[in-house]
Amino acid sequence: MTFPLGYCTDGYLVLERLKRLYVERDMSIVLAAMAIPSAAQQEMARRYPAGFCEYPDPYERARYWDARLREKVGVHDDSIPCGYLSEMDQGLYGGLVGGTVRFLCDPEMGWISSMVEPILKDWDAFDRLQPFDPHDMANAWLRRYVHQIEVFKQVADGKWGISHFILIDGLNFGFELWGATETYIALIERPELIRRVIDYAFDLNVKVQNIFFEHVPLVEGGTCSNFAQWLPGRVVSESVDPFHMTSVDYFERWGREPVERILNTFDGGVIHIHGNGRHLLPAVATVKGLRALLLADDRGYPLAFDILPEVRKQVGDMPLIIAGVTYSRFCAALEAHQLVGGVFYNVTDVPDADTANRCMERVRAYQA
Repeated sequence: MTFPLGYCTDGYLVLERLKRLYVERDMSIVLAAMAIPSAAQQEMARRYPAGFCEYPDPYERARYWDARLREKVGVHDDSIPCGYLSEMDQGLYGGLVGGTVRFLCDPEMGWISSMVEPILKDWDAFDRLQPFDPHDMANAWLRRYVHQIEVFKQVADGKWGISHFILIDGLNFGFELWGATETYIALIERPELIRRVIDYAFDLNVKVQNIFFEHVPLVEGGTCSNFAQWLPGRVVSESVDPFHMTSVDYFERWGREPVERILNTFDGGVIHIHGNGRHLLPAVATVKGLRALLLADDRGYPLAFDILPEVRKQVGDMPLIIAGVTYSRFCAALEAHQLVGGVFYNVTDVPDADTANRCMERVRAYQA
């Protein structure tokens, strides 16, 4: 039987290993994606300097992903090739309800992402905000969203998948409405308003994600993921970033229920945690419907790779994903048999495909 994504020659073997991690929660297994030098990414960096830019041609962006993913066809790692709708990454949600969207190029990631200017001038304007109608094709941002999905499907056809993209719900949507500071203040001064904002954001995000799943077919019954590679079912990518700057108590009061509600609406989700949010790990790891946790690295905090033994004690058998570890450090831990199990490692600075494949032979044989 041929795997449905042509750029993933070992697709069924990869899915078997991913299921051991995410479904069986096998803490003896380690998985890895090997990042080799990318001519496609270098070309993007040449054409798009870092900073603000206009909305790009979606065909050009789809061709970029096609070129970048094609470069890895000969790398036999644990990744599932998928493109990411980075242009929809955050700004889509505010754009759909009348916000002004700005785009930002990050050549190092190969992304053109988006964010929205504050939509409201004061909280009193919130009750005049109309619900998003997913059938209103007069909505310019809805047309743009659906069009980009269809363009990606056309270019990806039979070669690579399309990843789910981040939710902007809960307090994240409050930030889009009137900024972070005003949202935090309103938690104290206008809590009933924030509860209505959370409900509005839930409705908006469910509609946005339903559109995605209506247009993007599952791959072997699962969702392609830029974080987790692939997860069974219709799985979403959630963010608890606003609580990185609050106590755990605030997460329990304002974050847990909205997160669990939307994960329960779908078939669960993956959550990422930044360096300044690691105090949330024990609480977030118990969120109902959570399928995996990605640990991001940020300046001023220990590398996630360096604190994995401690994190494993905090989160139990929750599958973990390391956003990045250099090839040299990964190989040193592999050689010393010091890799923590139940983890997907994104390995950077791999010299070439042959080096990646030799390393992967040892990764597949590793038992933590």
